[in-house]
Amino acid sequence: MSAATSAVAQEFRQDINGLRAWAVMAVVLYHFGVSGINGGFAGVDVFFVISGYLMCGIIFTGISRDDFSVWRFYLARARRIFPALVVLCIVALIAGWFFLMPEEYKILGRHVRESLTFGSNLRYLNESGYFDVASQEKWLLHTWSLSVEWQFYLILPLVLMLLGKWMPGRQAITIALGLLFAASLGLCVWRSAVAPSEAFYLLQTRAWEMLAGALVFMAGQRPGSDLLRRALELLGFGLIIATIVLFDKHSVWPSWRAILPVAGSALVLLAARERSMWTANRPAQWLGTRSYSIYLWHWPLVVALAYLEKLDQPLWVAMAIVMSLLLGHASYNLVETPARRRLSQFSAKRAGTVLVVTLILVAAMAQHVRRTGIPARLPESVAMVEAERENHNPRLEECLDPDKHCVYGEEPVRAILIGDSHADAVVTALEAALPSQKGGVLFRGGSGCLFAFGMRSTNDKPYCEKLNKDIEQEYLRYPAGVPIVVVGRTSEYIRGGQPSTDKPSFDFGDSFSSFDEAFLAQFRARYVDTMCRLAKDRPLYLLRPLPEMAVSVPTRMGRGILLGHPREISLTLDAYKKRHAFIWALQDEVVEKCAAHLLDPLPYLCADGVCHSAEKGRPLYRDADHLSEFGNRMLIPMFSQVFQH
Repeated sequence: MSAATSAVAQEFRQDINGLRAWAVMAVVLYHFGVSGINGGFAGVDVFFVISGYLMCGIIFTGISRDDFSVWRFYLARARRIFPALVVLCIVALIAGWFFLMPEEYKILGRHVRESLTFGSNLRYLNESGYFDVASQEKWLLHTWSLSVEWQFYLILPLVLMLLGKWMPGRQAITIALGLLFAASLGLCVWRSAVAPSEAFYLLQTRAWEMLAGALVFMAGQRPGSDLLRRALELLGFGLIIATIVLFDKHSVWPSWRAILPVAGSALVLLAARERSMWTANRPAQWLGTRSYSIYLWHWPLVVALAYLEKLDQPLWVAMAIVMSLLLGHASYNLVETPARRRLSQFSAKRAGTVLVVTLILVAAMAQHVRRTGIPARLPESVAMVEAERENHNPRLEECLDPDKHCVYGEEPVRAILIGDSHADAVVTALEAALPSQKGGVLFRGGSGCLFAFGMRSTNDKPYCEKLNKDIEQEYLRYPAGVPIVVVGRTSEYIRGGQPSTDKPSFDFGDSFSSFDEAFLAQFRARYVDTMCRLAKDRPLYLLRPLPEMAVSVPTRMGRGILLGHPREISLTLDAYKKRHAFIWALQDEVVEKCAAHLLDPLPYLCADGVCHSAEKGRPLYRDADHLSEFGNRMLIPMFSQVFQH
């Protein structure tokens, strides 16, 4: 390796620092919803390329000089990353103490723990997608990229050291890295098509972006002509800007589309123009040196605006963007730089001990928060609201199981309830409506299960298909004359009966790629046929869809109390009718054709054109759409109709 190439790996590069500025501002402006920055999430891809370039340079240079130490490499990365991240996590836990409900605080504790152990990308893979609305309630969602980078840092030096032993020489190692790059890119394109969340969050489908930077370093030579370097840089920024403008959150990402910002970043690195107007200007250099801290602090401010319901107000957004820069500046000057300098003065053993002990202490604190939520810290009024979250059917775990035949009450069975988790949420109200203490309700149901004979599950819920088959075989053996009540969140399963490009999670033998008119027509026929078969030999009652709130009721009510602005979540009747028009019409058809009966919850849960979520300050729901045991009491008079025939 030439001295010139070694210097390139170690010297401060204004072009790299300025490229960081572009990356961080693209991400910040995108997350705050600034118009025109629809694809700003690609800033993370730019960061990945930069990281691959710099890390490969450090490692390969050390190996070439025969003085590379894996321990020193890991320690240097830890000094760079840990201090500011730890401070952010501590501040988040302190803020959560005052402003988060116990369930929210538990989630924050889990996310802090995963962020500090650099496994947060795996955690978020198992939760809502990065582009989902729910993501705006995850205070540390952005640490997924740090986890991916750290995982790459752990593996890359080992890979390069092994390659150096097995196939020494720059060219051989470059070819090997190129093969790894191609394999990761191919995996990324494939998994983006069949499992987009997996492709987004996992190292193996992101490694090619960092390996692209590594390959730029291994290329070794800068273009000799200044004109060529200008052209490469211009093309590179053109690709990055095109990505930011042309793509948005609906674009499957990373997939092949990420090739644009990755190639653009690689071209800018290859051009290596130190005095470029794109990167060498003072604002870009200021932003670049603080990019890590700005990145750390901006996302919690996005979540804070969403928490305060101010994310759609330009003035608040503008202030939060400025605050992101100020907090990034403060973190850089008060945490990043001093911590790195002080830790560099320690021996390697002492610095490592300080970092590990600090991580263990903060992670232990986060684990305590995750396990308890520390509800005692909250006012009594908030505790009452929060308690409703756990006020569910006491036999939920036992009976919301397709294989179980649970009787609520005692024999003989006086009613049979079939459905999903919405049915589970009201089964005790149906039991309470029994005209005497003697008798019970047979419950058959499964979480998230549509009820219609012949249904085939096309997702990860084969138990729903089994439940339908079992009931189809057994319903004729149910006690004669005993009424059947069917309850379900059917509108959710069929997207409100509106044509949609979403892929259905079930079918009836014919495969459909979307909720089109043909699919909905087939569903209508099967649903009516199922209900008519049930109604042939015994009374059948269909519960109109329960009103569903847009957010978790206990969480939002408690949050309002904590912020000093108590509020009740509600749903207008117009919005309710719009969502459930298809199912209402379908249920009316069943009543007309099969002599079934309807149970309408609206007179009991709605008044004056509004469906309410609370009664005298107490939530009727345990989340966004499941009634609590307190809430389902409102429906006892309605269910009493089942036993009056």
